[in-house]
Amino acid sequence: MDLILPSSGLVFWQLIGFLALLFILIKFAWKPMLAALEERETSIDNALKSAELARTEMANLKAENEKLLAEARLERDTILKKAHESSAKMIEDAKQESLKAGAQMIENAKAVIETEKKAALADVKTQVATLTLEVTEKLLRKNLSEDKAQKELVDEFVKDLKLN
Repeated sequence: MDLILPSSGLVFWQLIGFLALLFILIKFAWKPMLAALEERETSIDNALKSAELARTEMANLKAENEKLLAEARLERDTILKKAHESSAKMIEDAKQESLKAGAQMIENAKAVIETEKKAALADVKTQVATLTLEVTEKLLRKNLSEDKAQKELVDEFVKDLKLN
């Protein structure tokens, strides 16, 4: 039974060895282990706090980005609206200007036509007057006493007029 129940001396020495080992572990290993555990716990807490701070900051940045994006869209819409209004105004101004220019060109063309017409009429009047003078001159040169000579003269003038 000695194997099952240890002797009291063995128990005593085992107890002293255990207490010595416990003292050494407490003195040299327990404090560094507790310090390492505490340091790890602190780093984990700091990491969690940083993650929470980063998450909060990310949410703030996202909200700010959404706000900036909405402002940019509003500004874009405003700029596009102004551009459309400006282009419509420019088109309307160009139409008005072209209508004015067209009306001015028509008036100028009418004036030129009228001037040309008057010049042509004056030229025709001059030619008629010249022809009349030439006919009169020829008539006066001929002796108008005879009817036969007058008829021949008139026939001759008619032939001259048809040839010209």
